[in-house]
Amino acid sequence: MVGTYLCGSEDETRQLAEKFALSLNLGAVVLLCGNLGAGKTFFVRSVCNYFNIPEISSPSFSIINLYSGKYDITHIDFYRINDIEELFPIGFYDYLNDSSIKFIEWADMFPGIFASNYFLINFKNNDDDSREITIKYYE
Repeated sequence: MVGTYLCGSEDETRQLAEKFALSLNLGAVVLLCGNLGAGKTFFVRSVCNYFNIPEISSPSFSIINLYSGKYDITHIDFYRINDIEELFPIGFYDYLNDSSIKFIEWADMFPGIFASNYFLINFKNNDDDSREITIKYYE
């Protein structure tokens, strides 16, 4: 599932997210990077919908959202985190060690946290309203 994909619509992005969902195992860590409005939360929503989780919301203000469906999903957003030390009181490291599938938006704010065994998905908006989505896996 690694590669670069050009998505010209939300439907194409949803389809890519559903295909990506097939590659996820319990405990998987997925880092999402891209500008505001690039499609990070939409991608997570599409994966969650695929796993029978009908409603999700951006964790920009709550920082961590937990969802249950076919799998447990932990959805984390680093956007409002100013310092890596703020991750301790919210239990971030405990979530990393549980069996849920983790999606972490704005992961590029603290890149040193993740050394191996994670997916990195970069979202780039193009001038023609399409999105370039690059998926990599780091062992």
